[in-house]
Amino acid sequence: MATALSNLSSYDPTAVPEGKGKRVGIVVSDWNSSVTHSLLDGATNTLLKFGVSADDIIIEHVPGSFELTYAAKVMIEKAKVDSVIILGCVIQGETPHFTFVCDGVTEGTTQLNLNYDIPVIFGLLTTLTLQQAQDRAGGKHGNKGDEAAITALKMMALQSKYK
Repeated sequence: MATALSNLSSYDPTAVPEGKGKRVGIVVSDWNSSVTHSLLDGATNTLLKFGVSADDIIIEHVPGSFELTYAAKVMIEKAKVDSVIILGCVIQGETPHFTFVCDGVTEGTTQLNLNYDIPVIFGLLTTLTLQQAQDRAGGKHGNKGDEAAITALKMMALQSKYK
């Protein structure tokens, strides 16, 4: 039996590590900007809430989701960040384009995580409809941008633990 979805972005704030002194890059796709910019707002607000300075949040915009991984690589190599969050939204259409873009960004993010000593956080919505995307970008299911920021904070803490 399937369970009803609720706000998937609920979390225990006492379990989220402090971000003070951390530098976080965010790469956001401008395709489906009504969705992706809501994800960006969620991620930015969550990082600020947990102590990341506004000056330590570097935001870069790219045209579409496929460009996210290249921009993340540039940030890792040039911007001296402790983590990169990628934010995008791909909505299934009538062609296989959806699959190619989603697979490319997923594989690219995995490769960045394996090739660099920086956590790269996957914040790509892959939905069937615009409504599903809106529901996950500040709608009834929460904001995946918030979740991506919390994941970044947790992964940076894990990395710091073993340095």
